[in-house]
Amino acid sequence: MILFGTLLMVPLCVKVDVYKHVHVQDYEYSTPYIVVNAKINTYVHLMSKKPTRERILDAVVELHEEVGPADTTISAVAERAGVQRLTVYRHFPDEHALIRGCSAHWSQQHPPPDPAGWAGIEDSRERLAAALRTLYVYFEAGEEMLIQVIRDEEKVPALQEVLAPFWSYMAEMTGGLSAGWGVEGDTQRLVRAAVGHALRFGTWRSLRREGLSNEEAVGLMSGLVSGLVHPES
Repeated sequence: MILFGTLLMVPLCVKVDVYKHVHVQDYEYSTPYIVVNAKINTYVHLMSKKPTRERILDAVVELHEEVGPADTTISAVAERAGVQRLTVYRHFPDEHALIRGCSAHWSQQHPPPDPAGWAGIEDSRERLAAALRTLYVYFEAGEEMLIQVIRDEEKVPALQEVLAPFWSYMAEMTGGLSAGWGVEGDTQRLVRAAVGHALRFGTWRSLRREGLSNEEAVGLMSGLVSGLVHPES
């Protein structure tokens, strides 16, 4: 039987439903073929037109958000993507490749804040507030994923490797936003600690659980840091 290009010969007025797994270049479908009456009309419903690799990555993202990387299995990924386990391994031969692919895929949809957006603000408190405002929006949009990957980081070596650049990015952001306050010594050390605390995902979640809006959380954290520099204000 040729699936595309020829007719499937069946007796008159017989309806046939055949489910078959089909590979077409980089696409993989589970397709129902419905053949009806003497005209032999064939209706092919493609359940998904996304490339197989993208479907696998979508499945990994969903599972990471739902159960976390540590509890995501290849079998679950294959089932969610509608492919075979061997297909997953063909695209991602090991856990490192799968997690790297997932990270890149998710990051395209959730890019981290660009420091250029606040780097030109001269006032230190306003600069910090602008950074927090953008960062907290990022945290909110990616909350489900960030909860899971941060929780599972110590359990999954491949995840530690993928997250290393993110932590370096956060450390650089902390250093940049801690500078320019006009203080030194112990006060500067406290300012850096407070800025680092304000930039933490856990801090943002804690403040939101207390009922604060993003803007209220921004005001509280920027005020905390400013209070260390100007305690009389």
